[in-house]
Amino acid sequence: MRPSRRTLLTAATAAAASLTPTAAEARGHRRTGFENLAASGYEPLRGQRIGIVTNPTGITRDARHIVDVMHADTRVDLRAVFGPEHGFRGTAQAGGSEGRYDDPATGLPVYDTYLKSGRPLADVFTASGVDTVVFDIQDVGARFYTYIWTLYDCMEAAQLAGKRFVVLDRPNPATGRAALGPVLHKEFATFVGRQPIAQAHGMTVAELARLFNGEFLTEPVPLETVPMSGWKRSDFYDASGLPWVPPSPNMPTPDTALVYSGTCLFEGTNLSEGRGTTRPFELLGAEGVDRRWAAAANELALPGVRFREAYFAPTFSKFQGKTVGGVQVHVHDRAAFDPVRTGIALLVTAKRVWSGFAWRPDHWIDKLTGSTRVRTMIDAGADTDEVVAGWQEDLAAFRRMRRKYLRYR
Repeated sequence: MRPSRRTLLTAATAAAASLTPTAAEARGHRRTGFENLAASGYEPLRGQRIGIVTNPTGITRDARHIVDVMHADTRVDLRAVFGPEHGFRGTAQAGGSEGRYDDPATGLPVYDTYLKSGRPLADVFTASGVDTVVFDIQDVGARFYTYIWTLYDCMEAAQLAGKRFVVLDRPNPATGRAALGPVLHKEFATFVGRQPIAQAHGMTVAELARLFNGEFLTEPVPLETVPMSGWKRSDFYDASGLPWVPPSPNMPTPDTALVYSGTCLFEGTNLSEGRGTTRPFELLGAEGVDRRWAAAANELALPGVRFREAYFAPTFSKFQGKTVGGVQVHVHDRAAFDPVRTGIALLVTAKRVWSGFAWRPDHWIDKLTGSTRVRTMIDAGADTDEVVAGWQEDLAAFRRMRRKYLRYR
């Protein structure tokens, strides 16, 4: 008999609680989900053949990869690794993966999950021979960053394949203070947004896993989450004490993650989003853009951020090898900064001051924002406040749903 959704969620909550440190421990130490898993003697994995979905961000505090650590530990029967977009070792650019190979360091088979979902991905899990699939990847807090949808697809596939699923939690580098921005409309679902969550979700991967299981999966997967200790919702990444490993080639620093949920919207335009520079998503521009853009953006006096007139020459992607003009985004007050409002303000001002502004012909901006609303409102001449007001009802509903699955204060 298949267990009910309530039974599975109750079991998951109880399992997570059993690994939760005491309040005193939490005050004195910050630990990732993996660190708490290891401290438990890998109790949730005992007697199971394990496969892990991870990439270069799956590291310990002393910068060892968790696959190497677990492979060397006799208490863990690690059988397989599953690589997401960019690959297990992170060598592939956006829209790429590393394929199927054996890891030279451990000899473990590495399976490619990128662009696989449903039954084909379930078949990968079945072929690997594992009993439990573990997920440990550093997210950056934006709906269109694909690792959370790798999480969703792997949970769905694990359920189809009859596997357990364990999520090891890590910090949201943009904090977990609030959900921000438009909520995806289901008809715009793609791999940069499978389900209706906010553009900046303000959740950790374990909290998202609980939300996915409770709200979106047709049948819940047997889920356990191993929480962090000592992490607060207001914490930025540097509070964790963890080294930063770029989760993808164009996410070089935590500063990038801080602005990404807003400035990634420029992927949906004919302006460069800074790919091919050392400051992607902080540098934005195009041929023909001049200092009027920075001036117009600064006139808005957006909280926590200033804009510098900037010129750069991308080494790849849009405007490769050409010198372009634009802005650099400088966040001077992280607590006051709203990345999504800032991204909208930059779109509105760019369209106003540069006659060459255009959306990508495929309307990719609609996939990023989750509907046609942002594009059509900006085209109709709406200002930043009017565009932001347009999504508040949807956002309020998401915030109510999200609240049920938040674990940290």
